[in-house]
Amino acid sequence: MKQIMSMNSLLKTDSYISKTGRSLISGFVGGLAGTAVKSLIEQFLPVRKIEQRSAQIKVMDDLSTRITGTPISTHNEALAEQLVSLPVGGSLGAAYGYGKKDRHGLRPMDGVIFGATTWASTHETSLPILGLEPKPTDVPVRMQMNELFAHIAFGVTTELIRHYLEKQLKD
Repeated sequence: MKQIMSMNSLLKTDSYISKTGRSLISGFVGGLAGTAVKSLIEQFLPVRKIEQRSAQIKVMDDLSTRITGTPISTHNEALAEQLVSLPVGGSLGAAYGYGKKDRHGLRPMDGVIFGATTWASTHETSLPILGLEPKPTDVPVRMQMNELFAHIAFGVTTELIRHYLEKQLKD
């Protein structure tokens, strides 16, 4: 109990360590919530062709094959996808939270920018370069816009939750 009290005391001060801790925690949780919202949107708005496997499943399938000698079973693909998406979203959120540690107030436009740049740096560049997704020119514009929308929702949700939690942790 004493450790919990000292953690609460630590988070409520205005020291560099306290601000950093609050920022990382609130950003991480915000990133997890943003990932959940993004995943939910993708259930309703198609972001890839039906036969196309996501980058997350390709990564987990390769890992499973290397470890067990067999790919992921079809009925475990949704779980495998979240085993990649949640830690990535949480980590991105933590980095975002850290970057916002000295920027006070709710700024939804920061979330829009965060989501859009996350989309551009993954689906439009690095994932195609790694061969995990098709080149942007090979993806229908409507699916690209759905993916962009889902990422913006991820960023805005991350910002809303980050702001709320950071305030709660400080007060």
